[in-house]
Amino acid sequence: MNRLNIIIILTVILFSSCKSSTENKDKTEMSPVEVELIEQNDHYQLLVNGELYFIKGAGTEIDKIPILAESGANSCRTWSTEMPGFTADEFLDLAHEHGLTVTMGLDVKKERLGFDYNDSVAVKKQFDYIKSEVMKYKDHPALIIWGIGNELNLNYSNPMVWDAVNDIAKMIHDIDPNHLTTTMLAGIKKNDIDEIAKRCPDLDFISIQMYGDLPNLQQRIKESGYDGPYLVTEWGATGHWEVARTSWDTPIEQTSSEKAESYIHRYKVAIEADSMHCLGSYVFYWGQKQERTPTWYGLFTEDGQPTETIDAMQHLWTGEWPDNRAPRMDSLRLNGLSAFENIKLDKSEKYFAEVYIHNYENDSLDCSWEVLYESTDLGVGGDHESRPQSLEGLITKNGHYSIELTAPNETGAFRLFIYVMDDQNKVATANIPFYVN
Repeated sequence: MNRLNIIIILTVILFSSCKSSTENKDKTEMSPVEVELIEQNDHYQLLVNGELYFIKGAGTEIDKIPILAESGANSCRTWSTEMPGFTADEFLDLAHEHGLTVTMGLDVKKERLGFDYNDSVAVKKQFDYIKSEVMKYKDHPALIIWGIGNELNLNYSNPMVWDAVNDIAKMIHDIDPNHLTTTMLAGIKKNDIDEIAKRCPDLDFISIQMYGDLPNLQQRIKESGYDGPYLVTEWGATGHWEVARTSWDTPIEQTSSEKAESYIHRYKVAIEADSMHCLGSYVFYWGQKQERTPTWYGLFTEDGQPTETIDAMQHLWTGEWPDNRAPRMDSLRLNGLSAFENIKLDKSEKYFAEVYIHNYENDSLDCSWEVLYESTDLGVGGDHESRPQSLEGLITKNGHYSIELTAPNETGAFRLFIYVMDDQNKVATANIPFYVN
């Protein structure tokens, strides 16, 4: 055999070896991860491909996945496999590209929105649909957990919903042995836990969603009688049902700084502190949504600007603050009064408003003000709400951090919003409700 033939043969062997190696790598990358729940001496932990895994994540919009990963998260969640503007495949692929795992929500219908769990035909149709969705995505390498329904216990009366949840969990374990199952509860109460314990033996664990009451999580779990593992799949700003209200019954929203401080406190005392049963958490909401106001629950503004709470989560997940921190919202006042002082104005009269800011890096700051009607399209449990109408022509700037506000020429409830942006597009937010006589 001459030297040329030897070179050709070696080249073919090396090419075949590389091709085989690449194919095996692709096959490995696209194979499902194996997720286990282990328990030793009442200590529960997740294993992902044999490695201990504590979830540090958020419920997120797809376009915010990159910044979620950059901020130190390792996971994200959805509420359904059908999402407006993108597919579950696209979501899973992008999460996987950025090194994030996914808890995939399955859209189990809610009794409070009209679904009848006594209707066996409708229940079977739902079961078949969910099975088809599980079959589509069960082998994706980003997937770790199936979330069977979101807050099915909210304003419900028919416990047969838990029979349907268990049928789905059993089906998932039959066709997908690699991943775990849970259901997301609004809070945690004994009657719900009793029904789930009786009717849902195939669920691997429960998930809990709490807001202002999160520091009392361990006490609420104890009161419910639950002693197993859990995830916290929604937590964040104090809920609009938990805050102080004005004399005209309008909820008072925290400033972005108050939210950031409360996120740190709640995470440390409720999530980080329970190393025995807590499997991790998903903060709400890594995006923006209208719920009572455009700023209440989202960690981003409508324009996609990250708020102080993003910095807080990075600090919690990594132990480090970002190099550039968002401005800190110290206070907002209208007519010299805070949001808690029942501000009432007279029609078409002029008033002074000012904001006080702490600027960590002495960045160049820009202020944007807006007046909105108080929201009247009020949903329940995160249902869709429409954004209130903005009122134009009422604001005249008379300083960098102050304005002159002309009160609307109509009786009713309104809010004054302020957005303070630094030169790297980070923002502090606040709003103050007022009533026009």
